[in-house]
Amino acid sequence: MKYTELKNDIKEGDRRIYLLEGEDAYFAMHGEEQIKNAFLSMPELNFASFDGADLKGRNISLLLSAMTVFPFMAEKRIIKVTDFHTTEQEYEKNLKDAFENCPESTILIIVNQSSGKGADLKRKKCITYVDCSHADEETVTRWVYVTLKKAGVAADVDACRDVAAYCLCDMSRVSKETEKLIAYGANQLTREDIGELVYKDADYRIYEMTEALARRNFGKFCAVYTDMLSKGTDGNIIISSLHRYFKNLLIMLSSSESDAAVATKLKMKEYGVKKSREQATALGREKLERLTRVLYDVSADMRSGKLTPEGAFDGAIANVLLG
Repeated sequence: MKYTELKNDIKEGDRRIYLLEGEDAYFAMHGEEQIKNAFLSMPELNFASFDGADLKGRNISLLLSAMTVFPFMAEKRIIKVTDFHTTEQEYEKNLKDAFENCPESTILIIVNQSSGKGADLKRKKCITYVDCSHADEETVTRWVYVTLKKAGVAADVDACRDVAAYCLCDMSRVSKETEKLIAYGANQLTREDIGELVYKDADYRIYEMTEALARRNFGKFCAVYTDMLSKGTDGNIIISSLHRYFKNLLIMLSSSESDAAVATKLKMKEYGVKKSREQATALGREKLERLTRVLYDVSADMRSGKLTPEGAFDGAIANVLLG
């Protein structure tokens, strides 16, 4: 199930074993909190946690023993395991029977940022999989809109969508920025207000620059990098970020894999891959290959002393804008 379905699912009772898996730390943390709030009492006595890295070999018995302990003056006892990755062989030999016969008084929460190698726990029938991947733009926009509305702050859908975009749909950042907007104290927020108040993810600023380039909006391209420089961003960082970004666009353009698969390989957010693929198509392979090569050469010339940092930056921008 999706993270957004967990709240209603909990109302039907516990599921014994939950796997909260995905790169969005906000969803994983709040999913764990929802389960605890619903079923845990006296956590100082009825809650135990383990690091999955410590549950190797014979140490797996620590988890198995903990699962058999009865709760103290409560209906449930909750055990949490973080970053738990086991092989299929280990699962079949040591865990299958215990997981499939988990005591009614025990709830096991497994929190993994990624699926990792080995046993695919989310496909085990005895485990309830909760997808904690980054939400799509529509879901995040709706969350921002509802959260602001509950706090007495009015903002139209486009303004809320900007919050999602600036944070690349990373709910950990979205939640913090939304809290900041509420604390600002205004009864109504416009898109201009959002643009001034919400911190834009560094990757989003690069995305802004390349989107402007794809649309041949050179004025905006210059305005974005000028703003970044005025706020202390080093010119060489901008060159490196642009080079990495164009190289990734080239990879995305060449790949037939899903956005999620590409995001995992490039260590990016899935939402970012989706938007970047649109840019890659707009720019085209030939231009991306040229930009990647030119930015690499400029950066190499600066490192070798052939160009000053200022000269390298000016040369990079000139090549990007003028070819």
